[in-house]
Amino acid sequence: MQNFMKAGSMSRFFFFFAGILLVQGCNTQPDKVADEKQKYIIPDTVLSSLKIDTVQKGALVNDLTLTGKVTTNDDNVSKIYPLVSGKIRDIKVALGDYVNKGQTLAVMSSTEMAGYSADLVNAEAGLSVAKKNMDATQDMYKSGIASQKDLLSAETDYQKAQSELGRVKRVLNINGGNTGGEYVITSPISGFVVEKLVTNNTMVRADAGTQLFTISDLKNVWIMANVYESNIGQVHMGDNVEVTTLSYPGKVFHGTVDKMYNVLDPTNKVMKVRIVMSNEDYSLKPEMFASIRVVYKDGEQAMSIPSSALIFDNSRYYVLIYHSKSDVKITPVSVINSIGDRTYISAGVNAGDQVIASQAILIYDALNN
Repeated sequence: MQNFMKAGSMSRFFFFFAGILLVQGCNTQPDKVADEKQKYIIPDTVLSSLKIDTVQKGALVNDLTLTGKVTTNDDNVSKIYPLVSGKIRDIKVALGDYVNKGQTLAVMSSTEMAGYSADLVNAEAGLSVAKKNMDATQDMYKSGIASQKDLLSAETDYQKAQSELGRVKRVLNINGGNTGGEYVITSPISGFVVEKLVTNNTMVRADAGTQLFTISDLKNVWIMANVYESNIGQVHMGDNVEVTTLSYPGKVFHGTVDKMYNVLDPTNKVMKVRIVMSNEDYSLKPEMFASIRVVYKDGEQAMSIPSSALIFDNSRYYVLIYHSKSDVKITPVSVINSIGDRTYISAGVNAGDQVIASQAILIYDALNN
C-alpha cells in the first residue's frame, strides 16, 4: 500500500514538472522570435550595391510655381517696315518659314521707286553732259578761247553732277536698289517669319507705321513669367527655374531668372520676370503656355537627405538610419518639402547621420517582416 502511494506521488510530481517546462517553453518562444527579428542583418550581396548618404545641414531651398508664355527674344528680332509706298504683288514666304539673310520676302510695285530710277537716269545723263562740257572747256582754255573762269565753272558743274549721281545711287540702294520701279523686300537677318501682316495686292504706305514682316532667330527665346504681388519677395535675380509646357509634358527646360521688371501691370497686378532659354532645336515656340517652377533659398536652415532615402508608409515618412549591416533603425521624420533629388527635413534626423539612399523600401519591408 505504501509503495502504491509513493508511486502515485512520483507520477503527480513528474506531470507537474513537465507542465512547468512546457509553460516556460511557450513563454520563451516569442522572445526568441522577437530577438531574431530585431537582429536583421543586411546580406553582403545587398550591402555591396547599397548607397549610404549623410544627412546635411544647410540653407532651406523652396520653390514657387508661376505661369507664363514663350516669347521671341527682342534682341534678336527684326521688324521690317516699308521705306516707300506701293502695292504688294508677289509675296514669296509664309508664316513660320525659315529665311536666310538677304532672301526676298516680297516684291512691291512703287511709283516712288520708279521716280528714283528716273532720277538715276537723269543724274547719269547730267554727269555725262558735265564731263563733255568740262573736256571742251579745257581744250578751249588751252587754245586761249576760254578763260580760266570758264574752266573753273565747267569743273564745278562736273563735280556737282558727280555728287548728285552719288546721292541718287545711295537713295536707290537704301530702297532696295531696283531700277525697274519695284521695291524688293528682303530679310536683314536669318530666322523664322513670326509675323506676316500683308497679303498680295495690299496697298501700303511708308508713313503707316505698321510692319510688313517680323523675323526672329528662335535659337534663343524668352519666357515671360507672371509674379503675383504676394510672391515678389520670393523671386530673385539668378534663381534657377524649371520650365514645362503642354506640348512636352515629360520634358523639363532649365534656365535662370535674367531680368525682373520692377513694375506691376495695372490690370492684373502681376510683375513680369524674364527667363532666357537656349532653344537650339526650336522646341519652344512663341506664344506657348509655360509653367515655371522657381527654386530659391528661403534663408532658414534645415536638414536634407536624398529623396530616394524617403519611405512613406501608414501616412508617415520614415528613413533608415544606418550604423552597421546589423544595426539599422527605422526612424520617422517630418518633411518640409522635396526639391529635385533633395528632401528637406525639420525633425527626426541630425546632421552627420547616415541614411540608406537606395533599396530603402526593400530593407524597410525586411525589417518589418
